[in-house]
Amino acid sequence: MRHVLLRLLLPLAALYGLMVLLGHVVTADWWPRQAEDQVNVSLEEARSGTLTAASLVFSTIADTWSVIAVCAFAVVILLVTHRPWREPLFLAGAVAAQALIFLCTTLAIDRERPAVEHMDVSPPTSSFPSGHTSAATALYCGLAVLFALRSTNWKWETVVWTVFVLIPIGVALTRLYRGMHHPSDVIGSFVNAGLCLTIMYFGVLRWRGAPPPRPAEERKRMSLARSR
Repeated sequence: MRHVLLRLLLPLAALYGLMVLLGHVVTADWWPRQAEDQVNVSLEEARSGTLTAASLVFSTIADTWSVIAVCAFAVVILLVTHRPWREPLFLAGAVAAQALIFLCTTLAIDRERPAVEHMDVSPPTSSFPSGHTSAATALYCGLAVLFALRSTNWKWETVVWTVFVLIPIGVALTRLYRGMHHPSDVIGSFVNAGLCLTIMYFGVLRWRGAPPPRPAEERKRMSLARSR
């Protein structure tokens, strides 16, 4: 129990404190709200049928039920393929942790959504941080981490990391485009998800007894050997 407290609960509590602090910063009177508002206004003016359709796709794949479905499917695949228990726990833990930090932060920070047309129904939570962006980052970057730990082909790693990093970036831009969040909201979400992934990586995947990831040089050498 002490190990769980030190490895997970205390870091997550510290992260919550950091997110609340960031929330108070972006809602302070001296924060440059006009600069952020101009970003949202510019994106509203740039709306078009094609961009709106694309934004709906990114917004949908990052909503609550989509994230739960993809995460649950990935966890089941990891379990039935007899992966170490740390891998599904890392992924599920990162997604759950960011959601908990997100929810608690919205309860502590009261920030109105941008003063533009909202293209989605606003949930009864604060604008800070963006739940869609945080969830997409934790899920898809978490999947990329697991792929990299098992991959022996650096080319495929590059492809997977590129795709899985672009997804949360696309989600973040989508949430701005659809008028649901301020720029600082999505930046805060990257902080939340990124630190949740870091905490779960060192607290679950790399905990004592966990086999260290193979070095990049070894993976590259194995890939070259297979291609001969």
